[in-house]
Amino acid sequence: MEVNRLILGDNLEILKGMETESVDLIYLDPPFFSNRNYEVIWGDAGEVRSFQDRWAGGIDHYIAWLKERVEEMYRILKPTGSIFLHCDWHADAYIRVEILDRIFGANNFRNEIIWCYKKWAVGNKIFCRNHDSIFFYSKSDNYTYNQLLQQRAEATLKRFGNQVIVSGFDKEGKRIPSKTTNEESKGVKMYDWWDVPIIPPSGHERIGYPTQKPEALLERIIKCASNEGDIVLDPFMGGGTTIAVAERLNRQWIGIDQSAMAVKVTELRLQKQAELFSAPYTVQLHKYDYDTLRYKDAFQFEAWIVQQFGGTPNAKQRGDMGIDGKTSDGAPIQVKRSDNIGRNVVDNFKSAVERFDKNLFEKNIAAKKPVGYIIAFSFGRGAIEEVARLKNREDRIIKLVTVEEIVPIATKPAIGVHINELEKDEKGNRKIELVAVGQSAAGIEFYSWDFMYDAEKGFKPSIIIDKEGKQLISLKTGAHNIAVKVVDNDGLENVEVVKLKINGAVEQIE
Repeated sequence: MEVNRLILGDNLEILKGMETESVDLIYLDPPFFSNRNYEVIWGDAGEVRSFQDRWAGGIDHYIAWLKERVEEMYRILKPTGSIFLHCDWHADAYIRVEILDRIFGANNFRNEIIWCYKKWAVGNKIFCRNHDSIFFYSKSDNYTYNQLLQQRAEATLKRFGNQVIVSGFDKEGKRIPSKTTNEESKGVKMYDWWDVPIIPPSGHERIGYPTQKPEALLERIIKCASNEGDIVLDPFMGGGTTIAVAERLNRQWIGIDQSAMAVKVTELRLQKQAELFSAPYTVQLHKYDYDTLRYKDAFQFEAWIVQQFGGTPNAKQRGDMGIDGKTSDGAPIQVKRSDNIGRNVVDNFKSAVERFDKNLFEKNIAAKKPVGYIIAFSFGRGAIEEVARLKNREDRIIKLVTVEEIVPIATKPAIGVHINELEKDEKGNRKIELVAVGQSAAGIEFYSWDFMYDAEKGFKPSIIIDKEGKQLISLKTGAHNIAVKVVDNDGLENVEVVKLKINGAVEQIE
């Protein structure tokens, strides 16, 4: 199964296409049963459609909507796998009894983890609702579990001088010497209530996603229920915290979301934390930019487009007789990352197909089936005429398939940047206003900024989400490279790099 993928789409359909017993850990934070407009965060078509689907009926409809997805998650979990389902008071009882107990079995319930946090709460004649529930179920008794420890101070132990008072556990309230064994000094087993602060508005993790979960919360889940190299799935990816943490902890991962913006924000988080040895990943959108595909690494493009076509890529990269993959029934596929493919390509492919598997070649001719497929961005008149001649005069069917027949191709957004020079700040640095202006038929969703852009390291956003495209920054004397990325409502993007030289005044370098 292909891993390290960000996938745009309905998670139910994507889950149905995943292999049985292929995933080690699933964390899901589905939309809560609150039917509030604030749940529509990005506002793009996919998210709005998903919101409407969830609220077509009452609680029974919501539970049915979620249950069919969890059924698929159960199927794709390995016998050693676990699921952590994040919810709140709106539907937690229904979710546990009607979904998790029925699908996983009440005997496979492991914990109800209480995530405690502090925030301002509203409502009269109630206690402040400052916690969520995370239900932890395994698929079997033989599940992956790595014991987590917490400091003794977290375990409701209070120290007085050289002694410890055990709060709430010792009926007599007697004092216990503070000496501990070597094993105890490492910490005690972690309890099932987790006091993990929410991300403050100015926190370094904050990306502008209203329901963003703290990385520390996901780190505990991923560390306890998976090992390095295991596959972690988040089918409601949102702001991408699960994926960012899984990548940092050397897990493989798959993230799914109905919103193109959720996919792009997660991709930007991965770019921000990327290092030299970070694992490669793929982004699967509904539409693809021509330039990005046309000039992508040749071998990566070949494997990717063969998979999109429903075939299996050739593991070899050389000495493959020009065969880059095969269909489910074995017919060879050749990929040309080019436009206006000529007749010579068809001639060479015909010879390669016959040598590749002569028996299959003859069998397909007899059955009047294609002997092979050529995938390219476009085909010239010579190639089209030769394919017609082979079919009419030699009964050899070679199919020419354009990339756009396999994946929709669109035009990436345009972008320009205006620079307004302002007065110096109190430290003598030059203040400037950067104004990005993007244009796209699909509409512009947001901008992202890299104030220390390095072409070799790639785009590493200093600011991930900027809805207006305006930034005020102060720059010291010297040279500065600033990159801004624009993302449209289809998830397509473009980057503009501004090179500035500050020496009293602001000079833009072409």
